[in-house]
Amino acid sequence: MPAAPQVPKQALELENFLPYRLSVLAQSVSESLHDLYAGPFDLTVTQWRVMAALGRFAPLTASEVGVRIVMDKVAVSRAVAALMTRGLVERATDRADRRRASLRLSARGRTMHAKIVPLALDYEAKLTAALTPEERKLFDSLSDRLFARAEALGL
Repeated sequence: MPAAPQVPKQALELENFLPYRLSVLAQSVSESLHDLYAGPFDLTVTQWRVMAALGRFAPLTASEVGVRIVMDKVAVSRAVAALMTRGLVERATDRADRRRASLRLSARGRTMHAKIVPLALDYEAKLTAALTPEERKLFDSLSDRLFARAEALGL
């Protein structure tokens, strides 16, 4: 009978595994921030991200929104449809290419966006108050490097 294969002694300590820690941190922050706009504005996380992208970069196609907020097309499409139903987002057909439609916040959407942005920025300030200004710069720099590395690895 052949000997059992040797199992490496290296263990994955989930609580110290960077991808896990980043995921948990992102989920915790997202849920906490969501509490600020879910009740008062009746928005899901994806709907708010769509609005935030359009508030900053409009006009965008739905595909471009998906790229900006790093979410799949189906989730973005559902969020856009719900926002359009509520009159928060408008769609315009491109005159040069009738197959292409761009999205932007409606007047009502811009008003809501303007109310949520200060809440989001205040939340960010409270969260990052745990860091010194130098630590925040370092965190931003390291995050940028990890984003770039993740993209280079095809993630």
